[in-house]
Amino acid sequence: MADIRVGRKIDKGTGYGRPPQHYDDELVHVGPGTPCGEMMRRYWHPIALSEQATTRPRKIKLLGEDLILFRDRKGRPGLLYPRCMHRGTTLFYGKVEDEGIRCCYHGWLFGVDGTCLDQPCEPEHGLHRDVARQPWYPVEERYGLVFAYLGPAEKKPILPRYDILEELEPNQDIMARQMGAQTGDGTMPTAPYSWVHLNDNVIDPYHVYVLHSTFSNVQFSHQFIVKPHQVDFFQSEVGICYSAVRDMGDGRLLDRVSSFIMPCIMSVPDTRGDLQHRRSSRIGWIVPMDDEAFTTFTAGTITKGEKQLFSPLDFNGKTWAQMTEAEHQDTPGDYEAQAGQGTISLHSEEHLAQSDRGIVMMRRLLKEQMKLVAAGGDPINVAYDLSKATIKVPSGNFFRKKEAAE
Repeated sequence: MADIRVGRKIDKGTGYGRPPQHYDDELVHVGPGTPCGEMMRRYWHPIALSEQATTRPRKIKLLGEDLILFRDRKGRPGLLYPRCMHRGTTLFYGKVEDEGIRCCYHGWLFGVDGTCLDQPCEPEHGLHRDVARQPWYPVEERYGLVFAYLGPAEKKPILPRYDILEELEPNQDIMARQMGAQTGDGTMPTAPYSWVHLNDNVIDPYHVYVLHSTFSNVQFSHQFIVKPHQVDFFQSEVGICYSAVRDMGDGRLLDRVSSFIMPCIMSVPDTRGDLQHRRSSRIGWIVPMDDEAFTTFTAGTITKGEKQLFSPLDFNGKTWAQMTEAEHQDTPGDYEAQAGQGTISLHSEEHLAQSDRGIVMMRRLLKEQMKLVAAGGDPINVAYDLSKATIKVPSGNFFRKKEAAE
């Protein structure tokens, strides 16, 4: 019988038979005991705006841990493990008093440092309450944000300062906002996918030229329509930076320097309107809630009297939340590109190229710091001396004459 396959054209490269794919669990997992989770626990992370820490308990999720944030009636913020150490009900339904938060079930009162101050149903309000301690974490406030430290007590560093938020002009203030997913209008405080998606995005200058400028419409500055003709990625004292140089066609070169700051912080210079020669004015924190969700906080300088840190993005006259699904398809932005990678991206499927050098450097740095922490060392940007706790941010939009650069 003749072989009917003789002479047939065989399709090659189809999806059939692909091996199972996987993600990079070292990068993705942030829970207790994981390499990345332990490294992350050596840093302070913002968990709320200061104005969100009130006498009404607030649920917080950070690095895979469920917690309760509150502010006692003396104004002190506290961050506690939610399950009451007595019988396990949640302190989310607790009542905040002058000295702390009282459990709704049997009235045990805990201070902001977890100290048990009262056990009203016990003899003498608790004969052994001095040895009872609700699990808690240190918190501090700065830049209009509440920061938490979830690491070992003996390794607690100074809460960092950032020079661009410390060296203010007389007419400047600092404003903080929770931005959440990268929708441009703050309507999604929790991004329903891995923190790694946005972390990679920070050190990727080329998506600004494609996604935000030439694919559908100009979402940021019109100057980003010009493709960078020279991009350099380099390691700084605080993390990884890129320098993306554009020839503006008017005798000027725009050198845009953006920074990834260990462990999950960004300082992206101005993106809106007609860009000016100046340093970055904002710090953004990517805050992993767990392996599959994160939020972001931003603090930046504003002129006194300004009402917002930056205006919502304009997608053909609409904000992101007002757009239909079809309009999101026609005009995708950061959220669509990042959420489109899935809840956790399959890193084994990636084909990283020359334009991804910054991402490779950033991931390598993260893993180096994980190993350093596992060996008992201190990761970069951790300081125990206030004089060494200020981080110098190199980001900015810098113009120079083309002739001077040649």
